[in-house]
Amino acid sequence: MSVTLKEYSQEELAAQPIGAWTGMACRLVVGAIREQLAVEDLTQPHWWTLNHVAAKPGKWTRAALIARLTKWDDLGTDFHGVFDDLVGRGWLTEDAGLMTLTEAGEGGRLRARERNLRVHRQVHEGVETADFVTTINVLRRMVANLGGDGNLPD
Repeated sequence: MSVTLKEYSQEELAAQPIGAWTGMACRLVVGAIREQLAVEDLTQPHWWTLNHVAAKPGKWTRAALIARLTKWDDLGTDFHGVFDDLVGRGWLTEDAGLMTLTEAGEGGRLRARERNLRVHRQVHEGVETADFVTTINVLRRMVANLGGDGNLPD
């Protein structure tokens, strides 16, 4: 669904409030992601957990993963509840406090990944890779300028 945008001068665009535009983009992108995850009865914290545990099975404890994910959370999530939910579904196991995905958990993660990729493709439609990279670098700089961590997550 390609949309044609009205053209504006550089001066008009440079005068735009970055907070308003980044806020709107955030609400729309995150809303679309959350909508797709909800189809699998997942939240973003579920998604984050699945991805971190899949990337490093048997590495994450609850405390370490909570410390890692809290900075991205805007909902005041009870991460123990998320972990318990995934264990209850049979998607996650804990052995000596270390988390590993089950086959069912990996299947759920892959289904959710495909749903998120649909949103990713929609967001990137009509956006050149170089423009996207520039945008990310500009936002990283703005975050750093305001005292935040402008580095990519590990």
